[in-house]
Amino acid sequence: MTRPLMDTHGRLHRDLRISLTDKCNLRCTYCMPAEGVPLLPKQELLTTEELLRVVGIAVDAGVEEVRLTGGEPLLRPDVVDIVAGISAMEGGAGPVEVSMTTNAIRLPKLAEPLRRAGLSRVNISLDTLDPDRFKQMSRRDRFEDTMAGIDAADEAGFHPVKINTVLMPGFNDDEPVELLRWALRRGFELRFIEQMPLDGGHEWQRSTMITGAQILAKLRTEFTLTEVPGRGAAPAELFHVDGGPARVGVIASVTMPFCGACDRLRLTADGQLRSCLFARGETDLRSPLRGNDDPDEIVDLIHSCLAGKRPGHGINEPGFLQPPRPMSAIGG
Repeated sequence: MTRPLMDTHGRLHRDLRISLTDKCNLRCTYCMPAEGVPLLPKQELLTTEELLRVVGIAVDAGVEEVRLTGGEPLLRPDVVDIVAGISAMEGGAGPVEVSMTTNAIRLPKLAEPLRRAGLSRVNISLDTLDPDRFKQMSRRDRFEDTMAGIDAADEAGFHPVKINTVLMPGFNDDEPVELLRWALRRGFELRFIEQMPLDGGHEWQRSTMITGAQILAKLRTEFTLTEVPGRGAAPAELFHVDGGPARVGVIASVTMPFCGACDRLRLTADGQLRSCLFARGETDLRSPLRGNDDPDEIVDLIHSCLAGKRPGHGINEPGFLQPPRPMSAIGG
């Protein structure tokens, strides 16, 4: 029988997050410096065949859900083929569920092909409803493109479209109520995410971040929020809005960590397996893929990675160090 993907703390891992590329067509202030970050050499990136090979091995080992991230995953030319290849896989729990986190800029062209290829859900990053603020926060004038991508996702049937928002002091911290009203009108599910120490410039400061508690307090000035039970391993704590069925979520990774129920592994675009967003070590899967390509060796390496997974991310510990790679290279 296949060994369960269990770490030493009793957490069963069913979710694989994959960064398809470290490239992005935005330069969001909480993710990248204005000049961007050094990109991975092309020859170090996993090919489509290598990527599907390692996902297939992971699915056989127990992975049930795959989320494609970046960078910006839609910048990968073969993204539709990757979705089709993964969605055709089937593990012990049935067909693999494939989802994606994206900035939506390329969704007007790709939403329908991705839906046909088997993509089940999309989470779209949108931090403001103001075009000028969008340009200031992302350092790119792409607000209308993002909104067109959101419309395309909705029209393609990705229901509910999930919207990810990071609040930043002095930028958009006055918008949570307006953003939620907009999401409710559109039938979208909004998720507020605390800013995490994963920015490329290593400028994150706890003293200036907007906390989950502050977000909820602002929302409760206009809405009645009732906690949805049964969170499980989900990153977002969900709340019914004004009695439901509409919901809003808060992902408070820093101030209210949920590490105890974590079921996620992460694979970088260059084939490095990570047990946590904040891990400082990685397990190389690319070399054995390009070597003897022994699936048993890959499975052993996955278990080795899990064996080193800590009980928590350590952000709130005195000796915490930000991982060398930024979010754009790790995959969210």
